[in-house]
Amino acid sequence: MGFIEDLRRSAAGHGKHIVLPEWDDPRMYQAARIIVDENIAKVSIVGEPGEVMSTAGREGVNLDGIGIVSPTKHADFEAFAVKYAELRAKKGVTLEQAREVVADPLFCGALMVRLGKADGMVAGAMHATADVLRAAFQCIGTAPGCSIVSSCFVVIVPNCKLGEHGMMVFGDCAINPNPTASELADIAISSAQTAKALCAFEPRVAMLSFSTLGSGGDHEDVLKVREAVKLARERAPHLSVAGEMQADAALVESVGQKKAPGDSVAGRANVLIFPDLDAANIGYKLVQRLSGAEAVGPISQGLAMPVNDLSRGCSVNDIVNVAAITVLQAIGI
Repeated sequence: MGFIEDLRRSAAGHGKHIVLPEWDDPRMYQAARIIVDENIAKVSIVGEPGEVMSTAGREGVNLDGIGIVSPTKHADFEAFAVKYAELRAKKGVTLEQAREVVADPLFCGALMVRLGKADGMVAGAMHATADVLRAAFQCIGTAPGCSIVSSCFVVIVPNCKLGEHGMMVFGDCAINPNPTASELADIAISSAQTAKALCAFEPRVAMLSFSTLGSGGDHEDVLKVREAVKLARERAPHLSVAGEMQADAALVESVGQKKAPGDSVAGRANVLIFPDLDAANIGYKLVQRLSGAEAVGPISQGLAMPVNDLSRGCSVNDIVNVAAITVLQAIGI
């Protein structure tokens, strides 16, 4: 059984509730039907009921067991507006302005998650990443102790013994161009949590650099990673984290023990944290294209409750898979 099939199987049967706020995308209806039929999650589509039913009819999708939430006429509309005005009070948002904002399906969906009406949200098929994350950040916010929303990919390299039998988590490959040392530490902790929730292995985190434990001197880029390692260890003392470390020292045991003798992560890392978005995005795409690896993501992390962003070119199966990931993040296994 493959990784995606494992995800779907692991998500099924927990009774979690996923909200899909993009009622005007036909892919959402096909995906919702599969999610419900496979018992991955309960599903609500945010949209005016007449429009949702009309779209479902055109697509030939039976809406039995799929909820419909009107963004403007649902029973909790006023409570959502009050909550949003409270959350954004320091920005001067009035209750009248809040009512306008929470009528947007993205914000309605995010507030459903915030207020316990749903366990997670999946969006992005028709919205830019910035729009999805703006709703999530403003309505849900970051997890306690975490300063930054980030992303990761689960990368599965065929016929490979490195990482966890060819499986690794790469972060942050999609959101933050140049994280500070403090932000990088939080990205490492979030990526380790994602690895544990989705991949069923104990994370061993390598903070990557062009230097291994001082070999590159005290360049400012090295110092940033070195400080990030220190902060990650302080914030998550239970976590196995090492660095700064070159990629070969992180992944290849013979190299790791030569460059970082006695380090328990060196040569055995299964979570790789890149120093910036250039390195991370280039790195995962090189691995994907050169080795035929499967790259699952981007997976959002660092939020207090799970919201995941889709590519606008996503398939129906992509939506189902991301919904399964969101369920697993919600249950934290």
